[in-house]
Amino acid sequence: MFDVCKNNSQTHSSIMKHINLKYSGIFMLWLMHISGFIGINLGYSDFFLPLSALNLWFIFSLLVFFYPIKKIKQVILFSSIAISGFVVEAVGVATGQIFGEYTYGNNLGLKLADVPIIIGVNWAILSFVTAEIADSIKLKSTYLKALISSGLMLVFDIFIEQSAPRFDFWAFELPSVPLQNYITWFVLAYIFSFAVLKFKSKADTVISFHIYIVQVLFFILFYVF
Repeated sequence: MFDVCKNNSQTHSSIMKHINLKYSGIFMLWLMHISGFIGINLGYSDFFLPLSALNLWFIFSLLVFFYPIKKIKQVILFSSIAISGFVVEAVGVATGQIFGEYTYGNNLGLKLADVPIIIGVNWAILSFVTAEIADSIKLKSTYLKALISSGLMLVFDIFIEQSAPRFDFWAFELPSVPLQNYITWFVLAYIFSFAVLKFKSKADTVISFHIYIVQVLFFILFYVF
């Protein structure tokens, strides 16, 4: 009996520690974005913008530990989307035929084939978190869930595109973002989202929501202000 009580106590303690770590991570996530928004608007862009890649790697770590991504099929799926997203971007930059003519700047970290490595990872992050948000709506149709997920990803892209040149993330040759970019983004987002919805395991909706909403709000605020 005492062993059972001890085991229950240890389990409860482990759960509480996990919850505390998760919400500490969420707090840090919001703090980093709020600090970045304020700092950039106060004229400290040269300090904050080069930290953009580090911010995305932090988001990646939150996803790995609290989503979580620990089963082999999740690792394979995440890696497949990250690699696929990166390859598509590399071909797009090289040819100008997928998203339009564009080049990446210097504030998203280390590049390979003129594409920041974090870009492929970010494709996977967005696919996983938006798919989980869509899945939480409890619709029966995977096709409809994928539509919602890809719609959320498109909303994110629409707003980040407005700040991308200013932040030296990337820039299109045309004065405005071509419609081709949004169409391709949506199609790829739908494919990736559908794959996640078909093969993913149970995930944490709370961490997914915060990872998505903090980034969208960040770029909406820069668009508005």
